Amino acid sequence: MYPLINKQLVRDRFCRTLRSYSSQAVVQKAMACELAEIICEQEPGRSFERILEVGSGSGALMAELLGRCNVNSYYANDLVAESRFSLQGVLDRFAVGEFHFLAGDIESLKPLPQSLDLVASNATLQWLNDLDGFFRKIEAHLKPGGTFAFTTFGPSNMREISLIEGVGLSYYTLGELELLAGRFFEITVSREETLRMEFTSPEAMLHHIRSTGVNGLLRRSWTKSRYLHFLAEYRRLFSSENGVYLTYHPLYCCMKKRTL
Repeated sequence: MYPLINKQLVRDRFCRTLRSYSSQAVVQKAMACELAEIICEQEPGRSFERILEVGSGSGALMAELLGRCNVNSYYANDLVAESRFSLQGVLDRFAVGEFHFLAGDIESLKPLPQSLDLVASNATLQWLNDLDGFFRKIEAHLKPGGTFAFTTFGPSNMREISLIEGVGLSYYTLGELELLAGRFFEITVSREETLRMEFTSPEAMLHHIRSTGVNGLLRRSWTKSRYLHFLAEYRRLFSSENGVYLTYHPLYCCMKKRTL
């Protein structure tokens, strides 16, 4: 049983980092680009009547999709209501027939748009509590043959922090996601990769994760001695030629709603 995620904590952390997220979240931006390419490979016509994006954040995936596809109605959802202002910069650059912002937790949000051609989500599903229920909800709102495409992270993600601190999200493996999603969808793409980001120091690494809002992993307040212990352990265990490293473990999935 996975522990429940504190959505208010997640909302607060991401709200505080909206301005810095775009410049710091380089892995998530690369994942958005890759996910958009996967979607376009599955939909050569690159035309969608109705799209729902879950976890739109600062607009990285939205920009990648609108830069590649023709979209009549784009629905963007995010837990952080203030993110709608970040999306305006994307809307100023790309044409879309109509735009709707849906603020709130996707797991409890009602109503959602019906007869969707595409539901897409980048680097968000790891913050949900009930993936089975989420998959069921998405399946109910997609057209038959509609596409559901997402990225999330696997168990090796930020393993360095969890090894030292003993805290971290309970990530699903790719196989577990395939089993869960396979009950509702026909899986067409499923793959993973492991990336290492390098930083000049553990302090620079901590600045990076704080600037992307993912420091929900570090919920406890640190005393000076605990902070210095963390820095020393990180240097000792995870040094690289240029300083220290941090592991990211992106997962990519694309699937179709069954037509029968």
